[in-house]
Amino acid sequence: MSNEAQSDLEKKILEQFMSGKNLFGEGGALAPMLKNVIEKALEAEMDAHLDDQERTKGNKRNGKGKKTLKSRFGSFDIDTPEDRQSSFEPALVK
Repeated sequence: MSNEAQSDLEKKILEQFMSGKNLFGEGGALAPMLKNVIEKALEAEMDAHLDDQERTKGNKRNGKGKKTLKSRFGSFDIDTPEDRQSSFEPALVK
């Protein structure tokens, strides 16, 4: 992230914070960051799920699905990894 982009993000965060707006909900300055962290955690869960035993059974990654998360911060869509045998059940997002 460039210094200018970081400065713009910091200004947006401060403006939303000072006005009492939700930083994580729809349009929130930190919503993209939260989405990114959740998606990275789901990818790590998929990596752990697809161990050697799963791979020898022919299971592998098979694209991504969509889920809408509803939280006290608001709703937002995330991309969830999927496997061929549909046996991946993430612990983070049920």
